[in-house]
Amino acid sequence: MTKLENLMNWFEDKSQVLVALSGGVDSALVAYAAFQKLGSSAIAVTADYKTLSQEELKTSKQICSEIGISQILLDYDELENRNFVNNDSKRCFYCRQELGTRLVNLAKHHSIEFIVDGTNLDDLGDYRPGIEALKQNGIRSPLVENKLNKNEVRKIAKSVGLSVYDKPSNSCLASRIPWGQKITSEKLLRIELGETMVKQTTKLKQVRVRDLKGIAKLEVEKDKISILMDNAILEKITTKLKLIGFLDVIVDPEGYKSGKINVIVD
Repeated sequence: MTKLENLMNWFEDKSQVLVALSGGVDSALVAYAAFQKLGSSAIAVTADYKTLSQEELKTSKQICSEIGISQILLDYDELENRNFVNNDSKRCFYCRQELGTRLVNLAKHHSIEFIVDGTNLDDLGDYRPGIEALKQNGIRSPLVENKLNKNEVRKIAKSVGLSVYDKPSNSCLASRIPWGQKITSEKLLRIELGETMVKQTTKLKQVRVRDLKGIAKLEVEKDKISILMDNAILEKITTKLKLIGFLDVIVDPEGYKSGKINVIVD
């Protein structure tokens, strides 16, 4: 039996499920497997909590359209959560704690017993306090329970025709702000606009604009840094980012690495 079949069969004894769907490949595959096994008894839920970029929100809708699964949007503002806004090392825990509570309430409203997410086996090796928060709310991770890592998820997603199979990993916009520096709507907006501008200028897919007290620190994949070091391109990016409120622009010579900013505390 293939890993995809095992994943689909995981849903066999579930009458209904809510799938916490972001705009990424992991939750997309979980939603696909759930819908293949349960049809309309599988419902996708995407949290539009103001730190999710519009690009990710748009992609989540596209994924649901491809799969044929119904989607519910949870609309709330994380910036009303003081613990989250203070942005300490447990930021992700507070975020997922609130999300988990809202998902549980939604499931109860629809009389649905099971809630699942897109956590994969590789995620367990990182510092991910948000995973623990979701677990505390009883949310299960079919990819972990079926021992699927990121590479396997991408291969299976490609084989079933999901357009996001090669989509770079992403995280909420707040992850671009170092621990200890407060999260504001202004910072989130300029980060989102900044990343869009860098992507449009360079045609790169994996881009992070870290907001270091108003200075934009650009991270791209290491083998693509030379693109940013082109004087004409960097000058164009710097001009654009200053127009939206950044004080200056620097390029990270080490390149993109998930969670790198977590060690920066002010």
